[in-house]
Order: sequence, then C-alpha cells, then structure tokens
Amino acid sequence: MRLLTLALAVPLLAATAFAGNAQETPKAPEPLQVGADAPDFALPGATRYGVLRNPIRLSDFKGKTVVLAFFYKARTKG
Repeated sequence: MRLLTLALAVPLLAATAFAGNAQETPKAPEPLQVGADAPDFALPGATRYGVLRNPIRLSDFKGKTVVLAFFYKARTKG
C-alpha cells in the first residue's frame, strides 16, 4: 500500500512543481458596451451552393448595418 501511495504521490508532486513555471491562462476579453464598435473578425461564408472561397470580414461592411445569424443545426441531420 505504501508503494502504491508513493507511486501516485511522485507524479502529483512533480506536476505541482512544474505548474508554477507554466504561463498564466489568458483572461477573457471584456464584454462590449452598448453602442461600442465591434472588433473586426472573419468567418467562412456560405451560400446554398457551398462555402465561399474567401472569408467574410466585418470590415467589408463598414458603415452598414450588419446582422449576424448563426444556425447551429444547419447542414446536419438534427
């Protein structure tokens, strides 16, 4: 039993020793305020005929009203 405990404790101690050297996880970005400009992003575009060759960028629509719709079950059996 002592051998099993020792065998489990050694990797645990080693992992905690190296955890101090690991980089911190990045913080999540702050939520946007109402009326603030959205940051630029790119997404793959699609039509009923397939995926577009070039991604769609938010900056392509600067000065226009943009509605982003996400259909999570599109093109699935569900």
